[in-house]
Amino acid sequence: MQILHLSTSDIGGGAAIAAYRLHKGLQQLGVASQMLVEKKLSDDRAVFAPNNNLGRALGIIKPTLDSFPLRFYPGCDRTQLTLSLEWLPDGIAPKIAQLAPDIIHLHWIGAGFLKIETLAKFKQPLVWTLDDMWALTGGCHYSQECDRYKVSCGHCPLLQSNQNWDLSRWVWQRKAKAWQNLNLTIVTPSTWLANCASSSSLFKNRRIEVIPYGLNHEQYKPIKRRLARELLKLPQDKQIILFGAIGATSDSRKGFHLLQLALQRLSQSIERQNTEVVIFGSSQPENAIDLGFKAHYLGYLQDAISLAIVYSAANVMIVPSTQEAFGQTASESLACGTPVVCFDTTGLKDVVEHQENGYRAKCFSCEDLANGIAWILQDKQRWQHLSHRAREKVKQEFTLEIQAHRYLNLYHEILST
Repeated sequence: MQILHLSTSDIGGGAAIAAYRLHKGLQQLGVASQMLVEKKLSDDRAVFAPNNNLGRALGIIKPTLDSFPLRFYPGCDRTQLTLSLEWLPDGIAPKIAQLAPDIIHLHWIGAGFLKIETLAKFKQPLVWTLDDMWALTGGCHYSQECDRYKVSCGHCPLLQSNQNWDLSRWVWQRKAKAWQNLNLTIVTPSTWLANCASSSSLFKNRRIEVIPYGLNHEQYKPIKRRLARELLKLPQDKQIILFGAIGATSDSRKGFHLLQLALQRLSQSIERQNTEVVIFGSSQPENAIDLGFKAHYLGYLQDAISLAIVYSAANVMIVPSTQEAFGQTASESLACGTPVVCFDTTGLKDVVEHQENGYRAKCFSCEDLANGIAWILQDKQRWQHLSHRAREKVKQEFTLEIQAHRYLNLYHEILST
């Protein structure tokens, strides 16, 4: 069985990392798994990308070209807007014909990597793991409060559009036309995203499966806290509150602004000198941000060893996202035995068990987020229970082996029908 994964990158970003982990997990089961990407960052010989200067140059400028039509919507803030139109030619189909897979497995294919209409050119069965909401919508990756993807988009709040026929409706109609006859199975990493897909106008009649993201629990595992802090040069006698994500302090969906308010509130109810904050995924800002506590910025971390050390050094991990397809930082932290505080929302509800391996705060209450952090930090015996259940949850549901076996069973079922 030959499986080909299509992803914009192999290890550049959370969705790419999830795809690459599955690729490696399938290989460990003896499956002939390969990846075709726009931007290759690993040295994996089974990952293919443009190997000439022209191809690499196009990969760099494609995101800018793809977003060019947004210029016709001056009311929207293009610096903060994440909306992929996928209208540029891609040249993917001939490359796939050369590799001749039995199944094409789609992952995150934005930033100009794969034109919407190209999917109809593929002859093989398609499996699509949704890493966000883009496949369901008229171009946005997360709809926030908008539910127009359940109909046909248009009147897009991100575009500041007051027209039914706008760019989002154009993207939605292209998808509806190009994808209506696909041999396609949808997979989501969380129950929330599966419910979104089943209620969407594009996928409401499709088969939809839920398979959580997996991780290597032998890499993400508890490390002695004293050693972890020694390696990171963090104080041994403090309570450490951890926060981290790609674009940790700049991506509003990651909830840093809500965390800031929660920490300021928390600093008024506990001894400030006994608690410090650690942030990864962001460098030290030029102007200090008032978090209520002393803060350490670790910059950008991607390898499993560094992340496992950081998670193990902390007493609690905060994932204050407003929307998450799953929440890989949450599962990684749990694998390292560190409880997680999040909001009771979207994909995180499948990962964090309230008062069992963490705390799910009321949406989007900074006060309750602060309460959850305090609840975990205040009782050592309670923390031990939470830590044990955190690791146990991952071993029961989120290991790479479990994920790879579930996908392999799905592949066999699709090819046998």
